[in-house]
Formats: sequence, C-alpha cells, structure tokens
Amino acid sequence: MSRRRWPGHDRGSFTAELAAGLPALMLLLGFGITAVTAVAARMQCLDAAREAVLAASRGEDGTAAATRLAPEGATIRVGGSGDSVTAQVSARIRMFGTDLPGIVVRGDAVAAREPEEVAIP
Repeated sequence: MSRRRWPGHDRGSFTAELAAGLPALMLLLGFGITAVTAVAARMQCLDAAREAVLAASRGEDGTAAATRLAPEGATIRVGGSGDSVTAQVSARIRMFGTDLPGIVVRGDAVAAREPEEVAIP
C-alpha cells in the first residue's frame, strides 16, 4: 500500500534542483552570448576586409579603410600580387570576458586591381 504524501513533507527539493540547474543554465547563457558576439565580430571583419580590398584596388591605403570598420584589436593584413588584392581581418573573441582561450574570427576578401588611368593628350 502506498503512503499518501502530505503537502510540505518534501521541503528543500526545489532548492536542491535549483542549486544543481542554475550553474548549467548560466553556462549555457554565457556560451550563447559568446556565440552572438562572435557572429557580429565576423560580420565586422568581413565588412572591413571588403572595404580594405576596394580601397587598395583603387590605389588607396587599404589598412586605414579597414581600421574604421574592424573590431577593436583586430589584425589587418592587406597584400596582393599582379592583378589582385587580398585582405584578411581577424579578431579574437574572449569567452565570458576573461583570459580563457577564445575564438578567432576571420574575414577574407579578394578584388581585382583597377586599371591605371591613361592620360589622353
């Protein structure tokens, strides 16, 4: 025969479940926020790389153009050979705002060099 449960006899079970589940929930929330930050930073890196190659293909300073759009602390490399210009912008995303190993996001872009203007006599 089963015993009937009276209200109030299972004191503390909610507290124990909350104490076990709350850290896991906070960890999941932290990972979610880090993922959203990484996606936003990657989009900034892509925009900065595109701006850099477009400026460099016109003969302007691509690094200066990328610096305006790149995330803070990003590494910018602009180069090229022959008919094309390449740019790579990478940034490190810190997890939970600490010095834990983070995520590195990167944006690459390639563009053709603009033809030189020909002076017509």
